[in-house]
Amino acid sequence: MWNEFKQFAMKGNVIDLAVGVVIGGAFGKIVSSLVGDIIMPVIALFTGVIDFKDLAYGSLKYGQFIQNVVDFFIIAFSVFLLVKLLNRFKRKEEVPKVEVQINRTEELLSEIRDLLKEEKNFLRKDETS
Repeated sequence: MWNEFKQFAMKGNVIDLAVGVVIGGAFGKIVSSLVGDIIMPVIALFTGVIDFKDLAYGSLKYGQFIQNVVDFFIIAFSVFLLVKLLNRFKRKEEVPKVEVQINRTEELLSEIRDLLKEEKNFLRKDETS
């Protein structure tokens, strides 16, 4: 059982997932600071409210919901930008070229196709003359 667990834990995907969780936690703190310390004060300039949590209509406290929605969209957009940036770096990595192996049948079919195209073009030229 120990060996099975060790094989499972050492698989590349599990390690990548663990690294992603740790980085995600650290990134969450950065984004929370971005939302609370930078973006919400700018929103407060336009709305006059820096924190939506205290908004309510009678006993219906809808402010926390609005605050969570705003936080979600800002965090989701930030994660989108981070993933987009990381994908750029992945694309720059060299991808080894894979040579396509064509079997003899495919090669002969390609030659027949090319000959038929040539014959068709030849007949068109002959009709126009």
